[in-house]
Amino acid sequence: MRPLLRSVCCSLVCLLSLAGVSGCKRGGTETTPQQATRLTDRPDDQGRCQADGPQYEVSEYDTSGDDIPDVRKVFLTVGSGRLSRLVLVCREADLNGDGVKDVVRFYTDEGRPRSEESDRDFDGRMDQVTYFEHGRVARLEQDTNGDGRVDTKIFYEGGEAVRTERDLAGRSTAETWQPDRWEYFEDGRLIRMGTDLDGDGRVDVWDRDDGRRGA
Repeated sequence: MRPLLRSVCCSLVCLLSLAGVSGCKRGGTETTPQQATRLTDRPDDQGRCQADGPQYEVSEYDTSGDDIPDVRKVFLTVGSGRLSRLVLVCREADLNGDGVKDVVRFYTDEGRPRSEESDRDFDGRMDQVTYFEHGRVARLEQDTNGDGRVDTKIFYEGGEAVRTERDLAGRSTAETWQPDRWEYFEDGRLIRMGTDLDGDGRVDVWDRDDGRRGA
C-alpha cells in the first residue's frame, strides 16, 4: 500500500473485518512515521479513537475516492529502538459517507479486538456493542428500540450464538439487567425459549422445538 491516502485499495469491509493483522513493524509501508499524522480536529465526526501522547500515531484513509478521509486508525508504539513496532489499538469508519463515524473498534495493547461500537441505523447514536474474547465475538449488546438502553444481549461460544436475553418490558437500568425472555440455540437453531410474565426474574412459560425433540 502506497503512503498516499487515495491509493488505499482495501475496501471498507476489509478494513473492519476481524482479521488479526494488527501489529506492524515500524518502517512498514502502511504505518511509516511519514504517513502517520496527528488526529484530525473534526469535532463533528463523532470520532471515539483517542491518541493522547507521543506514543500514539494516527493514519487517516480515503476509501471512497472523494478526498475526504473516512477511515481512521490509531497505533500504539510498543518496544523501543530497532525492536519498536506499531500496534493497532483503535479503528473507526464512516460507513455511509455523511462525515460521521459510524463504527469504532478498540483493540488491546497486543492488537487483539476488545470491543466494537456501531450505529446500525445511522442516526448518530451507537446502538450496538460487541465484546471479544481471544479475538472472537463473546457477547453482543443491542438497543433495538432506540431509547438509548440495552434491551438485547446475545452470548456466543466458539463464534456461534448460544443464548439470547431480552428485556421486553423495559425494566432494565444501566446498573441492573432484568431480562424477561431467554432464547437458547443449537447449531444456529432456536430450540427453547422461556418468558417471565410477571417480572419476578423467573421463567413462567417455556416454548420448545417439539419437532426437533421428536426427531
